[in-house]
Amino acid sequence: MTESATSRRIVFLGAGNMASAIFGGMLKGGYPADAILATSRTQARRESIEAEYGIRTTADNGVAVAEADVVVLAVKPQMMRELCESLREAFQARRPLVVSVAAGLDAATLDDWLGGGLAVIRCMPNTPSLVGEGVSGLYANGKVSDDQRRLTTQLFEPVGLVEWVDDERLIDAVTAISGSGPAYFFLFIESLEAAGVDLGLPQESARRLALQTAFGAAKMARQSEFDPAELRRRVTSPNGTTERAIRTFEAAGLAQIVDDAAQACAERARELSQELSQAPSQN
Repeated sequence: MTESATSRRIVFLGAGNMASAIFGGMLKGGYPADAILATSRTQARRESIEAEYGIRTTADNGVAVAEADVVVLAVKPQMMRELCESLREAFQARRPLVVSVAAGLDAATLDDWLGGGLAVIRCMPNTPSLVGEGVSGLYANGKVSDDQRRLTTQLFEPVGLVEWVDDERLIDAVTAISGSGPAYFFLFIESLEAAGVDLGLPQESARRLALQTAFGAAKMARQSEFDPAELRRRVTSPNGTTERAIRTFEAAGLAQIVDDAAQACAERARELSQELSQAPSQN
């Protein structure tokens, strides 16, 4: 991480699991603890964060924003409008870079709630960020500078892959593939484990086999010069055991099932965006 990046003061409004994964990754990547501030209404949570991460905390969102170069909005989407509108004056006075990790809220809506004219980046992270193997899909509005894009990349790289999209509508696609994607793989692992039990394996053995196979296959695919389709062909001997299983998947329409699931996920993401942006203010 560059010296210019580590000189920026980063504020997290909200200190849940995703926020702690991000600032935890930043710290491992060399970001100075005294340049990170997180807010939480709960004293026990603040004390826990200070003890575990060594960063500063406060219950006062306004004070936090007043010293921020970057503000990461990390509260639940349903709480976002009330939070943003209550801090509108503080954001307009300071004009920090705004990074939202809240699902379903578009950049224009957030900017409007914050008073307008701000540099806003939407981020769709996923839960493997908690173990440093996540994906962060990012979109920047027209107010975001090249320097701010580079800074945001550096902030999120310690928790995994960073992927920028130029069309905000593609954030829904990111949600469908990587945002919700871990659950798809958990479901497949769960099903593979159950199949192993049906075949007579002890449950713990079936789970270990399924988990290690998923981990090994993903690692092999990441490191290989070949694409996943070619890797599949290389382990599918003609008229062999793997081919019989693959044909069963194909006969059941696995590819179409996955496409239908991704389309349904993206459609729900669009619906949520409309619902959240049209929700009345609580103020």
